[in-house]
Amino acid sequence: MFSTSIWMFVLLCSSVADESSIRDAEIFPSSPEIERGSSLELSCVLRKNYMPERNASHIIWKLNDALIAPENYNIVNETVSNITIHNFTYSTAYVKCFMKYLDKELPLVHTEVKSGFRPDTPENISCIYFYDANVTCTWNAGRETGFATKYTLSRKVMSSPDRVAFCQNTKETCSFSSPYNEYSNDFCFQVEAKNVLGESLTDCVSIPLQSIEKFAPPEILSVKKIPGIKQLLTVTWKMPEKIIPLKPVICQVQYRNLYSNLTEFVNVSLNSIKHIGSCNLTGLWDSTDYSVAIRCINNESAFWSGWSGEKNESTEEEAPSGKVDLWRVIESSHSSRNRSVHLMWKPLKSFPPSGRILGYKIQYFPENKTACKRTNNSTEKKITLLLNEEAHIVSVTAYNSAGESPKAILRIPSTDEKPSQMIETVITSTTNEEVVVQWITSEPGTAKYVVEWYEELEMDPFGRSWQYVSNSTEWKINKKNFKPFICYNISVYPIYGSNVAAPFDRQIYAQEKKPSEGPVADTGILGKNEVTIKWNEISKAKRNGFITNYTIFYKPENGEELNETVNSDVLQYRLKALQANTQYIVQIMASNQAGGTIGEQRIFKTLKLDKEDLLFIGIPVGMSMLCLIGLWITCVLKKHAFKKVCWPDIPNPEESLAVEWPPVSSVNNSFLKRISSQTKTVDFEDINVLEYCFREESQEGSLLINYENHVPECTDINTEGITNRDEKILHNEENEIAKCFSPSMSYVITDQFTRSQMHSALIPVKEIQPIDMVVNDLCGSRQNPIKNEENDDEEVLKLEDFSEKALFNPYLKNSVKTREFLVSESLPEHSTDECKSQSSVLPPFQPNVPGQSYITLDMFGLPKAQ
Repeated sequence: MFSTSIWMFVLLCSSVADESSIRDAEIFPSSPEIERGSSLELSCVLRKNYMPERNASHIIWKLNDALIAPENYNIVNETVSNITIHNFTYSTAYVKCFMKYLDKELPLVHTEVKSGFRPDTPENISCIYFYDANVTCTWNAGRETGFATKYTLSRKVMSSPDRVAFCQNTKETCSFSSPYNEYSNDFCFQVEAKNVLGESLTDCVSIPLQSIEKFAPPEILSVKKIPGIKQLLTVTWKMPEKIIPLKPVICQVQYRNLYSNLTEFVNVSLNSIKHIGSCNLTGLWDSTDYSVAIRCINNESAFWSGWSGEKNESTEEEAPSGKVDLWRVIESSHSSRNRSVHLMWKPLKSFPPSGRILGYKIQYFPENKTACKRTNNSTEKKITLLLNEEAHIVSVTAYNSAGESPKAILRIPSTDEKPSQMIETVITSTTNEEVVVQWITSEPGTAKYVVEWYEELEMDPFGRSWQYVSNSTEWKINKKNFKPFICYNISVYPIYGSNVAAPFDRQIYAQEKKPSEGPVADTGILGKNEVTIKWNEISKAKRNGFITNYTIFYKPENGEELNETVNSDVLQYRLKALQANTQYIVQIMASNQAGGTIGEQRIFKTLKLDKEDLLFIGIPVGMSMLCLIGLWITCVLKKHAFKKVCWPDIPNPEESLAVEWPPVSSVNNSFLKRISSQTKTVDFEDINVLEYCFREESQEGSLLINYENHVPECTDINTEGITNRDEKILHNEENEIAKCFSPSMSYVITDQFTRSQMHSALIPVKEIQPIDMVVNDLCGSRQNPIKNEENDDEEVLKLEDFSEKALFNPYLKNSVKTREFLVSESLPEHSTDECKSQSSVLPPFQPNVPGQSYITLDMFGLPKAQ
């Protein structure tokens, strides 16, 4: 195992040694530089040959990474292989030599090959002679050679060929020091160019030093105006010292109008002996700033000196010749005594300008009061005046040191005046570069207008712009004067004399883009199949253009999106044909010429029932309620009539006298005592009618009326008395009437009424039905009661003899379910049983049911026991 590892290591080392020996080769020539387009020949030489199969025939060549065709190979011997590359056009390339061994390409050696051109002959030799400094020459080298080129500049004296000076550089310029003979015209200059491929040489060009002289710029000493002389400036300058003497010099004076940026030149000839030059500049504008610069040249030279530094000066002033552009903004009056009038103006751009403005004088006075003139001075181009309601004349003049300009006059109308409308319409449009405003006037003779424009949200009156237009009904201005995506108000005012007519207003966007935000929808009146969508206008700062329309997008839950488009003046819209009880999503898009923007989503849900459905339900309910209310009102108004029909009046037994009572002395008081001592309690629910049975033949204390036994006897009774709405009852034939009382309305009448109780019993009770009606109903025949008030009075007098007082409360006790009945033990059994049997056949008692009256024993006042 160990010996095997050693053997493998020996083989590996021998293989590495062999490969290193194979790479031991050379290429000749190394790093060649050839002329581009020529043929290239290279040789790859192996230094050692260890195996016969590794010789020059196994060498292959590559140009960069491309294999060179074998037909270009030439095997010289076992160690040398040549390659020929025709028409080599690469500026730089690599040629590589490989050994092909065991299907592998083992690199041997490579070299870099460069190609280029021979240098061209330099052309256009030009030299400049800087007096007492140096001579600098430049030339054109021609095409790029691809190799480093060295240039040699020679300066020769043609009369002495051995006097030569050289200057070498790799660039296309070279300088000599100042020549020893400045006045010589016997110099020639020659340039040689040389690289690895060859060299080229120019002819010796003769160049006189005087013709190439270039000296330093002159220095301006002063530029000044002469007092009292207008439109003139005097310029003085100094020449440089290092120039060729005794040669004439030409200087060029440049003066530039700073107001119009107009430049003019004046040439002045000087003798080189004079080092100071001067000239007068005439024909200038009044009160205008000028900038002055000077350069000079030798009369025989081709090169001007550099420009001197500039100096500025202004000419003499003249009084302003033109009026200012005056305009005004009148604010609405907040009081009847004064109003704010904002004046603003622009100095007239006269050509040429007359002078520098020092300030402005403002005068104003009421139109009909010339003597009340007021004057203000201002250095600014605006002022605010407080004027009363009268018409005023205002004027503005500009002034400088030489005088004042003509007056610019405007008339401010009174508050009562209404300016005439002279412009019929205004049309605005935009192009790629301009904003165009056109108008039509009803007064063709008007020759002057003012176009005013300002941002819609601009609140400062001095933030407005204006421009006068003469002899035209069209105005154009560059778009740069307008901000993009901002709404502007444009007004056109006709001007006639000093008066201003009514304006015609328009709005315009110089450039539009889609709105910055969309409107937010709000649901108004919801319905079953429709809804009203409302929204607010987008704020002016975010419209970015004129809104052309609104589009309402709405989509039911799990449905397709629908849309409706309305005009820009519509801020609410009713969506119809919606699904009932359905949730919808709604959005609104505001659009202008540049596009549209959608607002936030809103959700609403339609109703299950609409107004019509509620109406169909509500009408029957309402009618029913009205009927019930009407019935209730009728019952309230006609309650007595209804009461008589539904609840017949029951007479109060205390107010009625059914029988003639015996004297008090004849009453058996012991009987009443026995009754009171033997009182029994009876459940009210088991009794329908309260009946008290007394023996007829004794009539001691009370009377029992047996309906079953006495109905036949009622047929022959003639009731005499009065039963009417006054409820007064007179009784005749008491014994028979007492026998006819109905079992359902039993009465217990004591024979011991006091006079006072009998007197109160005669008070009418209108809610109790007269007894004769009850008796007649029970007996089967109605007999008209006999009204006899005199008999009533007699009965009352008879009853007044009673001296005993009632023992019980005379009022009904309806809430009491149990009553005490007085039953005498001395009564016969048949009478007691008869009462019970009569009670059992009556209909059951229903408490608290309207129309069913009952009477208890305690309604009657029983006499006290003696």
